[in-house]
Amino acid sequence: MVHDDIKEVFVDKEEIKEICERLGGEISRDYAGKEILVVVILKGSMVFAADLIRCISVPLRLDFIQASSYGEGTKSSGIIKIKKDLDSRAEGKHIIIIEDIIDSGKTLFNIHKLLEERGAASVNICTLLSKPSRREIDVDVKYIGKEVPDEFLVGYGLDFAEKYRSLPYVGVLKPQVYAKV
Repeated sequence: MVHDDIKEVFVDKEEIKEICERLGGEISRDYAGKEILVVVILKGSMVFAADLIRCISVPLRLDFIQASSYGEGTKSSGIIKIKKDLDSRAEGKHIIIIEDIIDSGKTLFNIHKLLEERGAASVNICTLLSKPSRREIDVDVKYIGKEVPDEFLVGYGLDFAEKYRSLPYVGVLKPQVYAKV
C-alpha cells in the first residue's frame, strides 16, 4: 500500500479544505470586478487547483502549462523545460499561477517571467505549500497556503517518480523509499 510509504501526515484533508477556502476568498477579494486567467502548473497542481477554483467567486478562465525540472529525482536539476504551453493568450490578462509546492523557485521564476514577457496585465502566484529553506531564486508569492520544512512531501498531487499523487493528504515520504534513487 502507498500509505505504508508515508512517515507522517503533514497536511490533512480538513486543513487542505481550510487553505482552499482561505486562498479562494483572498483571490476573490483581490480580483473583485475582474476576470482572471488561472494557469495551473501540471501535473502536481491539478488536484489543488480543482479544489481552489471552486472557492473563487470571480469569473475565471482555466489553462494549463507543464514545466519540468525534476525528472525522477528529489532535487531540481535547475534546467526548466516547457513540455506543454498555454492554449490561451496571456496578453492583457490578470493571471494567477497555481503551484502545488515551491522549492527552489526556479520553475516559477521562469514561468512568471515568460507570462510577463507575453504581456500579461498582472501575474501573481498561489501555492499550496512553500519551502522557503530551499529557495534559490527569490519569487514573489502572493498567496501561500502553508510554509513547510525541508521534508520530501507527497500526496494531494505531489509525487515521487509519478507515484502518490492520489493520496487525499500531504504526507512525508519515508527516506528509505527515495534513497534507492
